[in-house]
Formats: sequence, C-alpha cells, structure tokens
Amino acid sequence: MSTAFDRVRHEQFPALGGKVFLDAACASLAPRAAAEAVAALMRDVQSYPARSATAFHIQLDQGRDATRPEAARLIGAAAEDIALVENTSAALTAAARAIPLEPGDNILVADLEYLQVPLAWRQMGGGAAPEIRLVRHVDGTLPAGAFAAAADGRTRAVVMSSVQWSNGYRADLDAMSALCRARGIWLVVDAIQQLGAFPVDVGQTPIDILVCGGHKWLNAPFGAGFMYLSPASRQRLAPPIAGYLSVNPPDGGWGEYFRTPDITPLQPVTFTSDARRFETGGTGNYPGMAGLAASLRIINGLGAGAIEAHIRGLTDALIAGLDRLGVRVVTPRGPAHRSGIVTFGLDTVAREAALIEHLLDRAIMVSHRYTSGVGGVRVSCHFYNNGEDIERLLDAIGAWMRR
Repeated sequence: MSTAFDRVRHEQFPALGGKVFLDAACASLAPRAAAEAVAALMRDVQSYPARSATAFHIQLDQGRDATRPEAARLIGAAAEDIALVENTSAALTAAARAIPLEPGDNILVADLEYLQVPLAWRQMGGGAAPEIRLVRHVDGTLPAGAFAAAADGRTRAVVMSSVQWSNGYRADLDAMSALCRARGIWLVVDAIQQLGAFPVDVGQTPIDILVCGGHKWLNAPFGAGFMYLSPASRQRLAPPIAGYLSVNPPDGGWGEYFRTPDITPLQPVTFTSDARRFETGGTGNYPGMAGLAASLRIINGLGAGAIEAHIRGLTDALIAGLDRLGVRVVTPRGPAHRSGIVTFGLDTVAREAALIEHLLDRAIMVSHRYTSGVGGVRVSCHFYNNGEDIERLLDAIGAWMRR
C-alpha cells in the first residue's frame, strides 16, 4: 500500500528514479514544488504583472513573509519570532554581533563542530573577541556535563550544532537548555543538520537563538534559511544591521510614504520588536524564500513526528545491515541521540574513499567527513528515501568488500 512518503517521493523528487540519493547532510534535492515556485516568481519578474513596479516590489516582500509562519510551525514558534536569512553563516554572524560581550568573556564550542560554527566569533578583533573554549567529545558524544565542567563565571554562550555533521550525534538540547538557563548563558543552536528530519520544539525546549540554512534537510534552494530569536532574548540583543524593512511600516504603507513630499532621511521611525529586526532590512532573496516556503509546506504536511519515525526505520535497517557486513558503525547508537545521519568507518581513510568512488560509480551518493578524528563514510537518510535505497547501498558495500 502506498504511503504519504511514497507519494511525495514519486511526485516531488523525480531524480530518485535514477539514483540513490543519501546525501541531504551535504546538500539536498529540492522538491518539484520548490522548483516550480522559484520558476513562477522568476516569470513574474520577467513580466511584472502588478500595476506598477512599486506595487510589485511590495508584493515580493509580502510573498517572502509567507515563509515565516511555515518556519514557525516547524519549530513550535510564532511567526514574529522568525528572521529570514541567507544561510546559517549569516545567522551565526548576526548572533555573534548581537550577543553582548566584554573583554575576558568566553564561549563554548564542541571539538566536533563544523568550521563555520565558531568562525564569526573568531573573526572578531581586539578586545571584543571572546576566548573560544573547545569542549572535547566523549567517544563521539557531547554530554551536557562536559559543557558544565568547561564553563565558568565568564562564559557567555554555548554555540553548538544540535546534530554533529561528521557522526550524526544528536545533542540533548533539553539538558543543554537547562544548563544555560541555570547559569545565565546564551544558548545558540545550529540546527541545520536536524530540522526537516528530527523535530525541535522551542516551546518545550527554551533556546535563545536557533539558526538553520535551508539547502540541507529542508530541501530548499540555496541561499534561503531562517533564524529563531526568542522574545525574551530579543530584548537583550543588539541588532547588528538595519534597513528600511527593519522599521514598522508607515501609516498608509510604503507606497504612500514614497510619494509624500515632506519626508526626509531622518524621518521619525520605530524599529520593530519582531525577529525581522535581525535581517538585512532590504531587498531579500525572493526566489529562494519562495522555494523554502514550498519545501516547508511539504515537511509540515507530512508531520515532524511521522518523518522522524520514517527516518528511524531507515537508519535502523542501515545499521543492522552494516552490522551484518561487519562494518564499524561510528554513529552513537543510543536512540535519544540518533539523527538522519549514519556514519561508518573502514580500517583506513583511503579504503573509505575507494568505497565512496565505487558507490558513486553506481549512482549511490554519500559523503566522506571527519572532525577531530571522528567520522568516515556519511549516509543521510531522509523522508524521500525508502527501504530499496538502503538495500541498494548495502548490496553495493557488500559487493565491494567481497571484491
């Protein structure tokens, strides 16, 4: 019997008819709905269907805003808590500039993290740059106790990925949130390797700032993502950038404002208290956001719980198959810390690379990733994958090993 996942796979991801795509943790396939949304917007840009260019520009902003409620629904937030950003890097940079720091402060970052996670703080010059303390992993895991031991009275933020990119370890965000609340530490979460596959509910797990690019597990076009800023946090943050869309719209709207003769560059304005205060405040990536909104509608329609259960079934089958082949599974096996990523290793990096070439020759797409000595062949199981994908992968691994 066909399931909702079967229907979405068939209707939205035609490329899967010719390949096994198990690499959402690198960059995912976009669904047909996202591609069509981008194409439709670009056709409008060619023709400008509105009465005037001003009216069309306002429509573009309104269309972009439609992404907010979909992102908010995904994480249990309100639309006004969502800032639309270009990517995770832009959001992390905004967070680094917004969190108040003093000389001698420090932030905590795990040694398994992707290079980008602490980079914005590393770029800070002079006395504004905090000490960056690496919290060492424990056999590929990151217990909250390790962060508690590394923190002191000058620790201002924990900056962490909710799922580690090299081995798929999913952090205990509840424990990390409780630690940060108890000690008055900012919690900044990069959820790009989790959202779209496993749920996060900011209503149940308090997080100050959550960032997520759209091109991985959200299956969106490049250059479109979002940032969540909790209402309480926004009151204590310094917005790092401003544009005219950072202020509350004037009476009568922008169209009326633009043709008012006595306006000046120093016209009185009121900055919004919404999370969009942390956006660029200017012309945005309208095509990317149209695609992201379309992808989010599919994910929200399937349901976060159903997607998690589907992915768990696939990763369970994959791990069981790797065990039968005698392959070393790198990903921590505890159910509470599992994600859509399963990483396995061979006896040398060179053999892993050779296996990946063997898989790619057979149109089976996976990645090769390491950080701090942890990693191997990384397999990403998403909602558009099915049991046949896992079987083809395992069969190809087994054939290579026998050869």
